[in-house]
Amino acid sequence: IFSLKSTESSLIFPMLESMNAAVRAVVRMGIYVGAKVYFIHEGYQGMVDGGDNIKEATWESVSSMLQVGGTVIGSARCKEFRTHEGRLKAAHNLVQRGITNLCVIGGDGSLTGANLFREEWSGLLNELLEQGLINEEAVSSNSVLHIVGMVGSIDNDFCGTDMTIGTDSALHRIIEVVDAIMTTAQSHQRTFVLEVMGRHCGYLALVSALACGADWVFIPEMPPDDGWEDNMCQKLSEVTYIQNPHKIYNPYFKVTLEVHTLM
Repeated sequence: IFSLKSTESSLIFPMLESMNAAVRAVVRMGIYVGAKVYFIHEGYQGMVDGGDNIKEATWESVSSMLQVGGTVIGSARCKEFRTHEGRLKAAHNLVQRGITNLCVIGGDGSLTGANLFREEWSGLLNELLEQGLINEEAVSSNSVLHIVGMVGSIDNDFCGTDMTIGTDSALHRIIEVVDAIMTTAQSHQRTFVLEVMGRHCGYLALVSALACGADWVFIPEMPPDDGWEDNMCQKLSEVTYIQNPHKIYNPYFKVTLEVHTLM
């Protein structure tokens, strides 16, 4: 997308999730190569609604945002974009501004939606022409929609990328949480169970377990063998005993674990 040289080219941003650094980089690179860059606030919902949700971005508008969490231009799920009528509205809003290059930062849903939008683009333009909402010149000048997809997912589950946008930040926060509860775990001689996100990918769980020295980790890629409950309880009891050999143990932890497992 950065190879475009025309000053009439445009870039826009739907669907951002904690990606301010990526937003800043694309905006400034787009401006550097002579493109006219737009923000679309509130993701696909903003693209469907149009109006003030689509605003031109400037070099200064992305200043002082690297240290800010979340996304400064908002993000929202959009049921309407899943419908043909919603995508028709979105296409009309883009054609009105001469936008034919779309940069999407998001996960599976966002990128799948963008690809479907690209595939339907020609048909959407023809429908707008038939309805009298655009003219032949608009169809000709906006005949092709270019898509650039940037994977924004803390799961790090996309092939072809070393690390998806957001994964490093998620790992950083997980380690912060572990560091915060370690003192309590040691002083109270308690075992803590920490659940992290990742859906069907165990990357966050595995790497954070290695980083903080966890005694046990569960990942979906390698389900535990039968009898894992006894093995884990035995392992954790041994670790706790080494730390405090004078503590009197009871089966409360094992019973609680079995109850939650059955639930």
